[in-house]
Amino acid sequence: MKPLRILLADDHEIVRRGLISLLKSRAGWEVCGEAQDGRQAVEKVKALRPDVVILDLGMPNLNGLEATRQILRDNAQAKVLVLTITDADEVVRAVLDAGARGFVLKSDPARDLVAAVEALQSDKTFFTSRVADLVLGGFLGRLQPAPDADVTSPALTPREREIVQLLAEGKSSKEVACLLNLSVKTAETHRSNIMRKLNLHSVSGLVLYAVRNNMVQVAFPPLDAPQSTKVI
Repeated sequence: MKPLRILLADDHEIVRRGLISLLKSRAGWEVCGEAQDGRQAVEKVKALRPDVVILDLGMPNLNGLEATRQILRDNAQAKVLVLTITDADEVVRAVLDAGARGFVLKSDPARDLVAAVEALQSDKTFFTSRVADLVLGGFLGRLQPAPDADVTSPALTPREREIVQLLAEGKSSKEVACLLNLSVKTAETHRSNIMRKLNLHSVSGLVLYAVRNNMVQVAFPPLDAPQSTKVI
């Protein structure tokens, strides 16, 4: 039988090594590639065409949400599983809107990640119990966006969302231009257009926007108790 080929992206090497070890311990599974950020993940998915893609939500340069969008834009049949540290409503909505087929908390037991990959391998979806209840109950479809624009807002183009994340991470216009293969002048023009669109007047305001809309990683308190999971 053909092995299940998995690509894993997480910016923390210790976490990545542990997850790779866990995945490789399963008969019939192989980790065909790994990435340190979302941008690298998108490129490796194009080159390696894995069966399942596991993405950390909070990665530098390109976060898991935007990476999911770009991967699925290139291949609508790709099976993406997102790892995250929170199941806050706005994060759940953004992950599902991006097209991911699985959602696992980093605080969940290792067996849940294995179960999630097995679910995607069988063309099913996998969510924590609370998230599955939201999906089955149709609650996500009724959620209204918060007053602040979020990552799904049509106000920004995909390229502009990339630039917002990079700027919020402290990159200069020159560094943004280098990472995105743009001229410095084009990067600065994008920056000006973004500030105008969002009605922002400082880098601190841009950082706050990025944090509020899950474009950059922030720490959340640990969950008080583990949750069960559902395959649907």
